[in-house]
Amino acid sequence: MASLNLSTLPTTSLSSRTRSPFASKTTTHRFKVSCNAAGNEDHLPKLNMQNVDRRNLLLGLGGLYGAANLTTIGSAGAYPITAPDDISDCVAATQGVQDPDNAVRGVACCPPPSTSVPKPYVLPEFTELRIRPAAHRLTPEYLAKYKAAIAAMKALPDTHPHSWKQQGKIHCAYCNGAYSQVMNGHPELKLQVHNSSLFFPFHRWYLYFYERILGKLINDPTFGLPYWNWDNPTGMMLPAMFEEPGPNGNPRTNPLFDAFRDVSHLPPAIIDLNNRDDNAGANCVDQISANLSTVYSQMVTNSPTTSDFFGTNPDPKVTPKVGSIESGAHTAVHIWVGNPRMPNREDLGNFYSAGYDPAFYVHHSNVDRMWQIWRDINPYTNLDPTDDDWLNASYVFYDENEELVRVYNRDCVDIHKMGYDFENSRLPWLQSRPTPRVKASNIAAKSIGVVKKVEEIKFPLKLDQTVKVLVKRPERKRNAHSKKKATEMLFLNGIKYNGEVFFKLDVLVDDVDDGVETTPASSEFAGTFSMVPHNHGGDKMLMTSGAAFGITQLLEDLEAEDDEYVLVTLVPRAGAEDASVSEIKIQLVPTA
Repeated sequence: MASLNLSTLPTTSLSSRTRSPFASKTTTHRFKVSCNAAGNEDHLPKLNMQNVDRRNLLLGLGGLYGAANLTTIGSAGAYPITAPDDISDCVAATQGVQDPDNAVRGVACCPPPSTSVPKPYVLPEFTELRIRPAAHRLTPEYLAKYKAAIAAMKALPDTHPHSWKQQGKIHCAYCNGAYSQVMNGHPELKLQVHNSSLFFPFHRWYLYFYERILGKLINDPTFGLPYWNWDNPTGMMLPAMFEEPGPNGNPRTNPLFDAFRDVSHLPPAIIDLNNRDDNAGANCVDQISANLSTVYSQMVTNSPTTSDFFGTNPDPKVTPKVGSIESGAHTAVHIWVGNPRMPNREDLGNFYSAGYDPAFYVHHSNVDRMWQIWRDINPYTNLDPTDDDWLNASYVFYDENEELVRVYNRDCVDIHKMGYDFENSRLPWLQSRPTPRVKASNIAAKSIGVVKKVEEIKFPLKLDQTVKVLVKRPERKRNAHSKKKATEMLFLNGIKYNGEVFFKLDVLVDDVDDGVETTPASSEFAGTFSMVPHNHGGDKMLMTSGAAFGITQLLEDLEAEDDEYVLVTLVPRAGAEDASVSEIKIQLVPTA
């Protein structure tokens, strides 16, 4: 593949170090990119076919395995969530591991025991920020330092709390049900950090200590963990450093190498941030365009409020709602990198094993960056959770000094106080607001009498095939003042699905069935609800969650703001045989 034409990148940028509000309604132009220009310093790396052949030999497992099993976690329990003092006292982390007998990384994920009770962690005073650089722009000197740090970590004994194996076990234990909530009086409930508002803060703390440990191993407290810049066209592939051969041309001697990756997704394959299996083989321009629109939708359109971006607080009495990035780009990268030939899609494709691939930490470094960018897009409305239960949720880690410490969500909301920031990188997705395929189609009105209205539907509604339904809007012809005060949201509540298989549902709004594919680059594509295989107790098979999609901008672009109804189309993509939804509605949600 030839290099990208960076001259088409917009000159404006927004990062955690450049804070400015974003006026979404004025951003209607499209980002354009070419895949044919050559000679640019940020060119995409060429595919090393010799390396791919070698990997095929390394991964010659003989035969195919069952369906992929990427695990995510459902709601936890009573708040505030509190990790146990003795984190070595845990059970086998088998939740979401489809084939535990063949779990190549092992499901015994308890960290080494400690004789001390974790003490509250106090952030040190930092005189210099650690700057996290974009992985595809690392200098040779920085890359050598990064590889040396990973090599030093891998050289530690497995029982050492800083060892590579112990770092991998952290994610396994917190994400696959090794701990209970015994500390807050509910030993019958598992402590789980996915599919809820715990997702962002837990992983921020996890990477914080991982980064500090790496810096200590190479005696460089200024070391910053690179981020995989998958939201930028020049970073939309697995960073080349992970596939470079080591000494003597052997990839296994590269500290960043992992044997369990999908060989069909090595560079220069462009990542698919929407997991559209039916879009396999799309040309690079279309894939990049779809990716940029996907990030725009997840960061802007579908994240107008705190709960939309973070997800809801864990509560066994309330149906959870997952955050837009967690169920979107985050999950897509996990699935895209994980090896489908492995019994549990190791490594990145299952949460129990994800921490054993160096790419996991670089991926989550960018996920963490998304949190910071979302706040910067509009500091007045994009706010962190403020309730006490969220602020006082806590986890236990070994710090860089091998001491057991307890950390709290409330102490990780300011990355500068945590001593780091991100290297500035352009955000072309801010100029990638989806565009309509068909404007002013009047499709909702034309569908009356042909498509049932939501009040005529008997719920729960099965989702084992494409479903169309007309949903009444709470208000028509909204003015600018009304839109500033509240955003119009489409809610799918009580989505029930088989938790042991990957489930994916695309949601379309006012889509005209004319035989033309509706992609994430189209305004009619409201978004995706996708959940990776997981099981958090109770009903073995069926799990329940919910999703919300912002439609204010969509209706503007489609010239449908005067319509009384919206035509909602639900398109099951995977794992929908037992799926259903209990409620579909549109509401106005206050933005501040």
